[in-house]
Amino acid sequence: MVNPFPIPLNALRAIEIVARRGALAPAAEELGVTVGAVSQHLRRAEERLGMELFERTPQGLVPLPILRQALPQLTAGFSALQDGLASLKGSDESVLNLTVGSVFASRWLIWRINKFTARHPDIEVRLTVTAAMLDLSRPDIDCGVRFGLGPWPGVSAELVGGTTYQPVCAPLVAPRLQKPADLAHVPIIQDATTMLSWDAWRAVAGLDPSVTLSSGPIYTDASLAFDAAISEQGVLMAADMMSADAVSDGRLVRPFNLSVEGPQGYWLVTAKGRREPRKTRAFREWLAEEVPASAMGYVNQSRG
Repeated sequence: MVNPFPIPLNALRAIEIVARRGALAPAAEELGVTVGAVSQHLRRAEERLGMELFERTPQGLVPLPILRQALPQLTAGFSALQDGLASLKGSDESVLNLTVGSVFASRWLIWRINKFTARHPDIEVRLTVTAAMLDLSRPDIDCGVRFGLGPWPGVSAELVGGTTYQPVCAPLVAPRLQKPADLAHVPIIQDATTMLSWDAWRAVAGLDPSVTLSSGPIYTDASLAFDAAISEQGVLMAADMMSADAVSDGRLVRPFNLSVEGPQGYWLVTAKGRREPRKTRAFREWLAEEVPASAMGYVNQSRG
């Protein structure tokens, strides 16, 4: 009888992870083996199949066309196996493992997560706050919220919000900003991780491109950049969704009240092909209600 699995399951899993991530280390970490062991898995699998699966380049391992074609099936297959195992042992619907970035966690989610838990008291939310794009197919991650252009390979992504942005500053800084050209005389807080474009906003504001913006402090953590703006260190370009609470309670103001629509936003993301459990569906449905409601809350307070 012909063996339907001539390649060991661990080797198949190594192939799938390396093809998706482009490196040996993520596969080694997930499989709990050394990088050398992963390399051996790949080499022996290629020998058994009688073909090369990867192109070895200075930038890493690049899957060849035949593997790229099979990759969606491999990924879906392992997701199905994971769901099957969860069914056997009983999926823990009482714990939602969520990965988010620091700004989303500190400026929006932490102030509202009690509303989700009040609605779903049987679900405990466990946050992994990191700027890294974690592998969503990991068994210890149910879903995540990512900021960017989306969608991403191997990921199902649903836009949540956060596509508009504009400058913000502390109330005591605002009087120095009567017109956009005044930005040349007030420090611009630089978030080294930002995807928000000052050039796009300048164009909408009609600010002469020859006007040089004043350099201010540089932060590699976006949440610290928000704190810098609140502590009167200068002007920060911020997503309206993230600055809404600080604006509504008076810690920040929008000196020009002029936002632009960007190509990026906040996305709810899950591993493609993974069955959506009740806890993830509940979080997705809550986000769909809470994000618009939080924006309206800001509008209502600002009008009051």
